[in-house]
Amino acid sequence: MKITVAGLGYVGLSSAVLLAQHNEVTTIDTNIEKVDKVNRRISPVSDSEMQYFLKDKPLHLTATTDETAAYAEADMVIIAVPTDYDAEKNSFDTSCIEAVMNSLCRFQRQAVVVIKSTVPVGYTRRLREAFGYASLLFNPEFLRESRALYDSLHPSRIIVGYDEANKRLESHAETYAALLQQGMEQQEEVPVIYMDTAEAEAVKLFANTYLAMRIAFFNELDTYAEVKGFRTEKIIEGVCLDPRIGDYYNNPSFGYGGYCLPKDTRQLVANYQDIPERLMRAVVESNETRKQFIADQILQQLRQSGKSPQESVIGIFRLTMKTSSDNFRQSSIQGVMQALSRQGAKLLIYEPALGAAAQFHGYEVVQDLAVFKARADKILANRYEPCLDDVADKVYTKDIFRRD
Repeated sequence: MKITVAGLGYVGLSSAVLLAQHNEVTTIDTNIEKVDKVNRRISPVSDSEMQYFLKDKPLHLTATTDETAAYAEADMVIIAVPTDYDAEKNSFDTSCIEAVMNSLCRFQRQAVVVIKSTVPVGYTRRLREAFGYASLLFNPEFLRESRALYDSLHPSRIIVGYDEANKRLESHAETYAALLQQGMEQQEEVPVIYMDTAEAEAVKLFANTYLAMRIAFFNELDTYAEVKGFRTEKIIEGVCLDPRIGDYYNNPSFGYGGYCLPKDTRQLVANYQDIPERLMRAVVESNETRKQFIADQILQQLRQSGKSPQESVIGIFRLTMKTSSDNFRQSSIQGVMQALSRQGAKLLIYEPALGAAAQFHGYEVVQDLAVFKARADKILANRYEPCLDDVADKVYTKDIFRRD
C-alpha cells in the first residue's frame, strides 16, 4: 500500500517509520531540514528508537516537500500536523489540517484519510462535511515525547474513529488497524476499539486531561507538604501503596507542560462550554497556581538568605520537560520564569538544546555548565541530573524520585 504521512514531528515520523517496515511510505513536510535528515536516515527529533530504526532497519521510506509526489498516487494519507491552541479562538488552530486536505483534493479524492492530529470534539465530522470527503478516520495517538516510536511499536491500545453510518468505512478502519498491528513489535494482543470519530476525539482529550489532573494532584500534595514542613515522598509513598492509585506518574514537578497537556486541557474545557463542570477547569487553574507557588518559594528563600530578587542571579537548569528531550514548548519552568521576571529577578539559562544562542526570549543563555553553576545564586531544576551534585545546596527541585 502507498501511504503518505503529512508532518514530520514525533507523531508523524513515528507513524511513518512504523508503517514503512511493510509499506511504501512517503512523508511530506514544509521543513526542508527535516526532510533532508529523514532522507539521510537521521532522526530530526530526539528519540533513540527512531534513530536506530532510521539508520539500521530496512524501511521503504522517503521524505519530500513536493505535493505531487506525496498525494497523487497515495492509497492512504495520514495527517499528523501541528494543531496549536489559539487562545483568541478558544480552540485548536486546525488550519494545517485543512491545508493538507486542500492539497490532497487537488490531486485526488480516493485516498483514505486518517487524522492523527489532536482536534476539538466533533471536528472530523465537520471536516467531512466541509470537504465532502467521506473516507475520513480519526486515530488518536498516546505517545510520550522522546519515546514516540517505542510507544508506537508497543501501544496500550488502538482506537479508530469512523462514521459508523458508513459501512464502507468500517472495512477501512479495520484495514488501518491491521496496518498498525503489522508493524508492532509486541507479541501480546493489543486491544482495538472502534467508535464514532467524535468519541475517539473525546478519548484523546479526556485521557490527557486525566494525566494532567494526576500531575496537578501530586503537585498540590507537594505544595501542602512544603508549606507544612512534611516530607512529600513519605506522603506519596503512603498514598500510592493503595492499588487503586498505584505508584506511578506521581513525581512532583513545577507543573505539567510540553506540547500536548496544556493545549488539550484547555480544549476540553472549551468543549464543555454549556455543560456543567468544575474539575476540568480546576486542573488548568491548578497548574497556573503551582507555577506561581514555585516562583514565590524561590523568592522567599532568596530573601531569607539576605538577598533581594534584583541583586540575585537565578539559574534555570534546562528548559525541557524531560531530561531525554530536546523540546521545551510550553515547558512549565517557563511559566515559573515569567513569574520571577515580574518580580525583577535576573535569570540565567543553561540549555544545551539552544546551541550557540546567547539569549532566549530576552534571557541570557550560557552553554558552559561550570560558568552557569558559579554565577547562579539559586538553581531551578524541574528535573534533577547528577551533574548538579556539586552544587546541590543551590538547587531547588521537586524531582523527588529522579524519574520522568
